[in-house]
Amino acid sequence: TEPIEMTLALDEPQPDGFLLAGRYTLLDHEHALQRLLPMAQEQNVGMVVGGPYSSGILAGGAHFEYQKAPAEIIAKVNRLKELTAKHGISIKAAALQFSLAHPAAAAVIPGATRPSRIAEDTAALNETVPAAFWADLRAAGLVSPAAPLPNGA
Repeated sequence: TEPIEMTLALDEPQPDGFLLAGRYTLLDHEHALQRLLPMAQEQNVGMVVGGPYSSGILAGGAHFEYQKAPAEIIAKVNRLKELTAKHGISIKAAALQFSLAHPAAAAVIPGATRPSRIAEDTAALNETVPAAFWADLRAAGLVSPAAPLPNGA
């Protein structure tokens, strides 16, 4: 987030968008919420959220930040999976829709590993995620209290 923050603090250039790679996900969003995303909103700068699956761990993989996920991340993902199962939704839907819920988010790049993943991502974007899921997610402390949630949940 720091290079984007530094650029936004300059008088010139005045970009209208950035790629925010791997820093606004269900597993890693607190830092971006503190300064970067408020700065982007103030300047009407859109963020393309890259890597919403946190290197694959939120899409059924075993990697987080391009290496084997540590135990604390696996534990958090398991808590997320329990909540998604309780509400009958996919974790991919929760991950994608969360990343797009911030007003500064202009688009998302899921990073498909094969062509069939594109259809899965489209389905996840269109999946209905109940407001009760987002409320439970917040109540469980799995997202920052400052994180905007889909549909104003």
